[in-house]
Amino acid sequence: MTENLGVLGEKSARRSGVERVVNAPLPTVYGQFQAIGYLDHDRGEEQVALVYGEIGTDNVLTRLHSECLTGDAFGSRHCECGDQLASALRAVAAEGSGVVVYLRGHEGRGIGLLAKLRAMALQAEGLDTVEANLALGLPVDARDYGVAADILHDLGVRSVRLMSNNPRKREALVRHGVQVAEQVPLLIEPCESNITYLRTKRERLDHVLPHLDAVAHGS
Repeated sequence: MTENLGVLGEKSARRSGVERVVNAPLPTVYGQFQAIGYLDHDRGEEQVALVYGEIGTDNVLTRLHSECLTGDAFGSRHCECGDQLASALRAVAAEGSGVVVYLRGHEGRGIGLLAKLRAMALQAEGLDTVEANLALGLPVDARDYGVAADILHDLGVRSVRLMSNNPRKREALVRHGVQVAEQVPLLIEPCESNITYLRTKRERLDHVLPHLDAVAHGS
């Protein structure tokens, strides 16, 4: 009986939601940030928000950046993720305040690193990014932005100027109680390696990418 009570006690003590764990200064090439680390008890993920300056509560310049090892760390030209991350960090530093929430567990729009690499291999054979995920029996986009909203709530942010071309990010934040005062375009000049990928994001995933109109379709 005592053992059963112990198990019940352990279950009842199990946490949920996000917990702020640490706040550390992070000097970067873009400026001096505070790296605020969180533990997402529901998914077991470790998350981080990079905060620049005094952010306040309203109209905070914000980027929700989905983890992309190949783009963020390796400089992949298959996507524009690394350039978007750098642009967002530069933008909040230039603004004097802002937040970049780096969302781990979002690799490959939520399917994971190895599955993303398999999808990239299929794209090299001619499938687009949507077709590749579906061919693997995986969702086109499995990302959940609830943890990002929880982090913003913890930081005291009520409304954001969201740096994103993805309307679904805006919809997700509003659904989770964070108002979006403005959606700020984060447009990266395409290259030969990612133009097809970017066009697919615009045509099949509803990303707002008007700058692609200036690129000849055959390039």
